[in-house]
Parts: sequence; C-alpha cells; structure tokens
Amino acid sequence: MAQAMHIRDYREGDRERVNEVALAAFAQFNSRYDDWSAMAAGIGNMASLSQRGEVIVAEHDGAIIGAVAYIPPHATKADYFDRAWPIIRMLVVDPQARGLGAGRALTDACIARAQRDGSPVIALHTSPIMGVALPMYLRMGFTRIRDAPPIHGVAYAVYLKPLS
Repeated sequence: MAQAMHIRDYREGDRERVNEVALAAFAQFNSRYDDWSAMAAGIGNMASLSQRGEVIVAEHDGAIIGAVAYIPPHATKADYFDRAWPIIRMLVVDPQARGLGAGRALTDACIARAQRDGSPVIALHTSPIMGVALPMYLRMGFTRIRDAPPIHGVAYAVYLKPLS
C-alpha cells in the first residue's frame, strides 16, 4: 500500500537527494538557458539554500520527490524582491513523481510559514517556460507584478500572493 505524501523540514542527510531532484526537475529546460552548465551548477546546489532559509521536502513512499526553499521576511534576497516579503525559491519535483501533488503541497507549506511569520504576502519568481508551475501558481492566487532580470537568457517575472 502506497504511503501518503509527507511534508517535512530538510535534514542535512537529504543534501544529495535534494540536489539530484533539483537537477532532474530542471533538466527538461537545459536547451532554453544560454549557459546550462552555469545554471546547473546553481541548481545542483539547491540544498545550500538551507543556510539562508528553510528547505522543505516532500516524501512519497519514503523517498524525497520534491523540495522548496522558504526565505523568510527581511532575509537577504535578490533586489527585485521587497526585502520585507517572504519568498518561495526553487520549487522542484522529480519528473517521475509529477502529478502526485508535491508542488502544491510544498507551495502550501511555504504559504503556511509566511502566515506563521505574520506576512501579509508571499512572493516568488518564475518563467513562462515553467509550464506546470506557473499555471499552478496562478490558480493559487499569485499575480504577476513585474519583470525580473532574465536568468541565462530566460525571461522571469515576480509574482505576489496576498495572504489575508
């Protein structure tokens, strides 16, 4: 019998698997980035976001199938975000595990942390090439507010969701 999805905090022993999932999740976009090797170097070190925020993992049948980083209000973040906003960074789901609801569950976990932190909003940045994530964010109430700088030639924009 299959286990239910389990959302939990990252542990140091998760590092290798989180980084593997991140690379697998972005691999389908490798031809879209001008410098895939530079992009992959950053993505492949997703677990390092645990030094600046809270990494959350999704497990299914005892295996990590997804992860996301929640960066709290007033933490250091890119200039195109208001520093007071909490942000969602690097939502990744193993391509073999898509459709199980991990992306939504991880996003909900970030929203819950933003509410815990008393924030009236939560933000993220994403790209139109993210054909699964972007529509999910829009359905969840995120609204595009402005362009963000391109990343290795790929267009990105900032999205914001009110939490009241």
